[in-house]
Amino acid sequence: MQFLANENFPLLSIRILRNNGHDIVSVLEETPGINDRDVLFRAQKEARIVLTLDRDYGELIYRYKFSVPGIIYFRFHPITPEEPAEQLQKLFNMRKVELFGKFTVIERGNIRQRSLHK
Repeated sequence: MQFLANENFPLLSIRILRNNGHDIVSVLEETPGINDRDVLFRAQKEARIVLTLDRDYGELIYRYKFSVPGIIYFRFHPITPEEPAEQLQKLFNMRKVELFGKFTVIERGNIRQRSLHK
């Protein structure tokens, strides 16, 4: 799986995920300051699942019909910079969780998913 970490995704979590063998590109490292629509265009072009702590992506996806492989929205303020990577690793360890074509919301102790394409 390929991921695109939004600018607000902690660098330490990105490094942890990379060290665990995940293909992850970081907006903060490569193109800081780009707008959310450009993040979504890049995700679509490169077939990457977006990792974000920004709740605006739900509106962009459903209201404006952006097409991306998937979104993982972390709906909490991380206690530590490692927490998003830890939560994502828990998600990877779960069986029967599909990320492609899904808007996945991760909360502490809860995961919800909704189809991106109706």
